[in-house]
Amino acid sequence: MSDIKNPVLEIRNLKIEATSYPPGESPRDITIVEGVSLTLAKGKVMGLIGESGAGKSTIGLSSMAYGRGGVRITGGEVLVNGIDILKGGAAGLRKLRGKTVTYVSQSAAASFNPARKLMDQVIETSLALGVPRSEAEARAVALFEKLGLPSPKTIGNRYPHQVSGGQLQRAMTAMALCPQPELVVFDEPTTALDVTTQIEVLAAIKEAIRDTGVAALYITHDLAVVAQVSDEIMVLRHGAMVELGTAEQIIHAPREDYSRDLVSVRQVNHAQKPAEGEAVLKINDISARYSGLKFDVLKQVTLELAAGQTLAVVGESGSGKSTLARVITGLLPPNGGSIEFGGRTLSPSLKGRSKEDLRELQMIYQMADTAMNPRQTVGAIIGRPLEFYFGLKGAAKRKRVQELLDEIEMGAGFADRYPAELSGGQKQRVCIARALAAKPKLIICDEVTSALDPLVADGILKLLLNLQKEEGVAYLFITHDLATVKAIADKIAVMYRGEVVRDGGRDTVLSPPFDDYTDLLLSSVPEMRLGWLEEVIAHRKMDAGGE
Repeated sequence: MSDIKNPVLEIRNLKIEATSYPPGESPRDITIVEGVSLTLAKGKVMGLIGESGAGKSTIGLSSMAYGRGGVRITGGEVLVNGIDILKGGAAGLRKLRGKTVTYVSQSAAASFNPARKLMDQVIETSLALGVPRSEAEARAVALFEKLGLPSPKTIGNRYPHQVSGGQLQRAMTAMALCPQPELVVFDEPTTALDVTTQIEVLAAIKEAIRDTGVAALYITHDLAVVAQVSDEIMVLRHGAMVELGTAEQIIHAPREDYSRDLVSVRQVNHAQKPAEGEAVLKINDISARYSGLKFDVLKQVTLELAAGQTLAVVGESGSGKSTLARVITGLLPPNGGSIEFGGRTLSPSLKGRSKEDLRELQMIYQMADTAMNPRQTVGAIIGRPLEFYFGLKGAAKRKRVQELLDEIEMGAGFADRYPAELSGGQKQRVCIARALAAKPKLIICDEVTSALDPLVADGILKLLLNLQKEEGVAYLFITHDLATVKAIADKIAVMYRGEVVRDGGRDTVLSPPFDDYTDLLLSSVPEMRLGWLEEVIAHRKMDAGGE
């Protein structure tokens, strides 16, 4: 793989460091990436995969000689078309970024100016490079068409808020390709999208890469996704390369234990448990709407969950999954129906619920960043429910906090850290520990593993299953990931536009015959099989009347 002639990108023995500022200690340098080398040819895609903190995005950004958040490249070489960009100075980087190398981030919404039309932003870099506006707009329209955007000749006249999330992500891909770069860095471009949109964007990206002949780095934590678009895959851990090989070799014959673990995580299949005893949760004909709306966003939802079981609620963005969670927790009082919990009818509003109601029904949110006080330490965050519900203080509270940290595989020393000092996965684990601290009967998990790397997510799912076995706790698990559903669910409810369109035992819901919407959801989850995306693209072309 190092014998490629005239590679677009060549990284040699890369070393990247940052400065850490531990509380009460002197600043110290830490190594983020150590000794990574790779070579990428024109028209090829290399996938970078690994757990949170493995260095994927840091390596990807190094191809533009960029280090965010104080990160700095301290060793090695980064050659683009044979030129070491680390030695080119500011002028050299200005010529490189946006022309030779471009970047597609995870969040398209945060990458567009809401006050400017899409076309003006997509062609901005091309204009800065001296391309005539008419030519730049023609390139953009051709890319809009290639990427499957509706009304490609006029969609550029819209503002970012006037298109869907999937369309905006494809527009961002068009913005990266419009200057006709030689290398594009895709940093988790489908992670933030709902399940029915992910495959559309993934297919569009794959076709665009193939048709333009651009080289690409594709960064993700999902091995099933990266297998669909990459020629080669580099597996990373703790800033070092674990394994590098073709997509076929990594998927079917990984050489290293860590790579084998990544592959096997996608194949976990939890044995469905039968319902035993009384239902811990009964949702009876619940309807709800948000203030100011003239229509219900939940429409006569009826579900039941037994103690010790897990109910997975699946559906696309806007289907009502998280709204249902808000109603159950009392954050959004319903305008019809009732909720029974532990044999008693819950007050519709949070204010009317007892302390015991609050303790026994906990929720873990998707966005850990906004669910924690940044000014409190991890110990204080986890310790709050211990003190509030059980009156634990002093040494007893510290002991229990450490036990909870051990359960979520975060050892000594984390209790004194602040959220800003944690990775995304670590932040979510702290939120999980906080919920577990209350010893609840039911935990509502709202996409709690979507931000985690596969192995950490697998560990969290195993932790939740072990707790369920020991304590009889029930879970209402909101997710879009079929692998997660298979790993944890006993029952599944499929939601669409505020209604439950299918529910029952997991094995029943995941078995044909399917209704059209459930079939769409299941077909939108990438499989751990090479060539799967090509088959999807071919079928969709046939359905559209193409060749």
